Amino acid sequence: MLNSAMRGLWADHMQWTWSSVDAFFHNPKGLQAQLDRLLQNQKDIGAAIVPYYGQDAATQLTDLLTTHIKDAVPVLTAAQKGDNAALEKASDEWYRNAKEIADFLTKANPDNWPTSATEPMMKTHIDQTIAYSVDLLKGNYAQAVKDYDAAELHMLMMGDTLAQGIIAQFPDKF
Repeated sequence: MLNSAMRGLWADHMQWTWSSVDAFFHNPKGLQAQLDRLLQNQKDIGAAIVPYYGQDAATQLTDLLTTHIKDAVPVLTAAQKGDNAALEKASDEWYRNAKEIADFLTKANPDNWPTSATEPMMKTHIDQTIAYSVDLLKGNYAQAVKDYDAAELHMLMMGDTLAQGIIAQFPDKF
């Protein structure tokens, strides 16, 4: 049950990230609705860990994930403007936040989510999001779909890793 719930939350994360990125580049009028739904997903993910890690941890994760979404905006803006210096700076911030999320996960569950797993997992997520975002920006839709498919698969595996880690850490709750 936890595994399917986590998969659903992270699949939603992917769906609403794609929708928000596409709206950012191609449908500015629709962006706010997409972004609002994506930001709600970050709250939903945080709420999912309350039974295991408590409200304080859930709030911290929600805040980190909300920053993760907000940090994408300068990346997309710089890419759209072709401003490589701003893109590099914004990307560095986005990767910094990804490391903070990885550190949070490792601290919460070091035996099952070691740094050697969480940091590459989060870095790959950013790498793949940048790849399909650039594809969308350039109008290379077939490649965007291919890159998104890889990103979605990665995110589902991440959801599995998180669920399996929680189950291993709290076996009495399952």
